[in-house]
Amino acid sequence: MRRPLAFLAAALICAAMPALADDTLDVVAQFEIKSPEPSTSGYIFTRMGVAETLTNADPKGALIPGLAANWSVSDDGLAWTFVLQEDVRFHDGTPMTPDAVVNALNFARSKPGPLSKTPISAIEAGDGTVVLTLSEPFAALPAYLAHYTTQILAPAAYDADGAGVQVIGTGPYRVTDLAPPLSLKAEVFPEYWGAAPNVPNVSYSGVSRAETRALMAESGEADFVFGLDPASVARLGMLDGVSVHSVAIPRTLLLKVNAGHPALSEPKARQALSLAIDREGIARAVLRYPEGASQLFPPSVGDWHDASLPPLAYDPKAAKALLADLGWVPGADGILSRDGQPFAITLTTYPDRPELPLVAAVLEQQFRAIGVDLTIDTTNSSEITSRHADGSLDLGLIARNFGLIPNPIGTVLSDYAPSGDWGAMGWDNAEMVDLAHNVARGDGGYAERSRMVAILQAELPVIPIAWYMQTLAVNAAVEGTVIDPWERSFGLQNLRLAE
Repeated sequence: MRRPLAFLAAALICAAMPALADDTLDVVAQFEIKSPEPSTSGYIFTRMGVAETLTNADPKGALIPGLAANWSVSDDGLAWTFVLQEDVRFHDGTPMTPDAVVNALNFARSKPGPLSKTPISAIEAGDGTVVLTLSEPFAALPAYLAHYTTQILAPAAYDADGAGVQVIGTGPYRVTDLAPPLSLKAEVFPEYWGAAPNVPNVSYSGVSRAETRALMAESGEADFVFGLDPASVARLGMLDGVSVHSVAIPRTLLLKVNAGHPALSEPKARQALSLAIDREGIARAVLRYPEGASQLFPPSVGDWHDASLPPLAYDPKAAKALLADLGWVPGADGILSRDGQPFAITLTTYPDRPELPLVAAVLEQQFRAIGVDLTIDTTNSSEITSRHADGSLDLGLIARNFGLIPNPIGTVLSDYAPSGDWGAMGWDNAEMVDLAHNVARGDGGYAERSRMVAILQAELPVIPIAWYMQTLAVNAAVEGTVIDPWERSFGLQNLRLAE
């Protein structure tokens, strides 16, 4: 779309203006702030440096200290002791005591989220420590305590029922204004226990349209902009006033398949859909990524990526042969039918990530080439889980994050052992369940992980399409930008302004 000359001139003028003239770094992304409740909006509070968790993760996904300085486990694997950082204060001035941490973790455990699915039987305060007692060994526990829903807020942040009503965290920034669903403002917390930030004020705005976010970066209205469409990334990369950063992240664009659907219940049918997908073409032409996904887990998740696994292929002829073996016959219009029923399915996706509708349109063409009639329904992301719950979902095109819990076993347990809202649907594999629980307990290693990856590759309860690159447009006068590949933090506290 061509821009009016007046708009372009204004954009160039704004881009040339000094960054952060109001001492505020403005962050824009596609996520809404639903409420002060950590279980629904905690990912914004941790990324903005307002709230923190007991454990953290380095760029490679290895666990590092957060509000816990260190931790250890008893010989029987049933008691985990977390030693808390000293002299930590909440934003209301109260100290972060072991009792306050126990309070926050118990509230987190009582709500939907990863911690509620762990075998914790008790959480108790010690002398500068917090002890979590388990009913059975669970080696992945420290990784679960890095999830945003386990952020530690002050007792005053919750109402009598345990719902979050204020965001009173321990981070380098404290909230000065929270206006759900779209905005948050914060300032430096002078009593922060760690290194002091360089930028005094930050703000967050939730903007749903990718085109609007790109224009805000282009005009200088926003300084940190996430969730850009490929065309905007290319345009912004040519501007002097904007720098574009990207990094591979542990997120996969995939098709969530209803394996209980009559047309999709056989593994051969799901394999046929996979063979119809030109992953390299989609990655390069649509997403402008270097390559498509050869398996579910990208290389960024370390031991969960099996480089020896035969890659997912593109072979429409083989796809047609598999469907013919299953009794599907092409009609005069090229659409397959079996027992009088056409191979007609609906793909549900959402526009929050601008690349998803684009990929859906390509899949419609590629599936039609093998005789599958695909209808696209672009709606709210919540419809994916709603339709999973009521059984009405055929296919869901989603972006699945394997880094919310730094150990991917957390996502594997929720998605495939057994199937979950964002993972498999209508698919159960007893071997997969046993393997996942063994790994979570600490009884399994590389062989078990490789076997799980092989099962997912063969049966395709979800069909990988592309691995993700996180792309960020930054005001060129801002220095020190580092993208967290595990999407836990925007890294605002490490930024500085160019002299």
